[in-house]
Amino acid sequence: MKDVEDKLLVQIAQMYYQEDKNQSQISKELNIHRSTISRLLKKSREEGIVNISINYDLAGTYSLEKALEAKYGLLKAIVVPTAVDIQSLQKVQSLGRAANEFLQSVLIDDMNIGFSWGQAMSVVSEELEDITAQNLTCIPLIGGPSGRLISEYHVNTITYKASKKLNGKALLIDAPAFPETRELKEALLANEFNQELLRQWKKLSVAIFGIGSPRIKDSDRWQFFYGEDVFSKLHTKVAGDVVSRFYDFNGKHIPNDLDDRLIGISIEDLKTTQYRIAVAESLDKVEAIKAALIGEYMNVLVTTQETAEAILKE
Repeated sequence: MKDVEDKLLVQIAQMYYQEDKNQSQISKELNIHRSTISRLLKKSREEGIVNISINYDLAGTYSLEKALEAKYGLLKAIVVPTAVDIQSLQKVQSLGRAANEFLQSVLIDDMNIGFSWGQAMSVVSEELEDITAQNLTCIPLIGGPSGRLISEYHVNTITYKASKKLNGKALLIDAPAFPETRELKEALLANEFNQELLRQWKKLSVAIFGIGSPRIKDSDRWQFFYGEDVFSKLHTKVAGDVVSRFYDFNGKHIPNDLDDRLIGISIEDLKTTQYRIAVAESLDKVEAIKAALIGEYMNVLVTTQETAEAILKE
């Protein structure tokens, strides 16, 4: 009896997988009810008569994603394939779309979402779409620039734009990231509006941020945000920063005088956020991204193929 059933399983599997016949056609030819065909196809897979394998490497980046997740304990790695000669803005736009797809899968009603500043964050906010979650609140993770940063890269612009894309609401910040003195910082934070931001940073569901690197410190965006030579105030070799919290090549936060002045989410609050999404690419940022991964500042990384390959290279 078992031999008869096995022969039937093989016959149905052959008709379905090799002859490309649908279940209705098989049902008519064998005079077997369509629901039975479906059940027998499932059984043929369970018993190993049919083995289905997926060649994920045809997608180009799946193996890189799994390698990053395994090596750094990430919740999710998203690696975007990019052409060698693609422009920087196009790369970042691809990352923005990839970040949006991830957010579609994790955002639920009533979540709070924090945003940092910069080009990558501006593009992420532009690419937000088709999010069905309701009553979302967008929050800046850090204060505004000290210099003449382009307005579209300002954290308030990004936060407000994201809230409109998500049909949610926004809390904006009325303070620079680095007030001139600690006393001025404390005076600014005494404001009830800024006190509300401090409370919100402690109960974020999602934090989205870029990764800074000393190798890009001469860029206009960097200089316009900080408005000062921040490295002159750091006495340890810096690998990079997340939300203007600097860390070394072992991923350890570097305590410094800037921390005392910074108006932004703390390392402790950042690390307790459920989804910590870093959106970053560039061979110039590889060491900074590696150190941030070691320091566990993120649990989701969105990057490009060339950057991922460089990160994984020993």
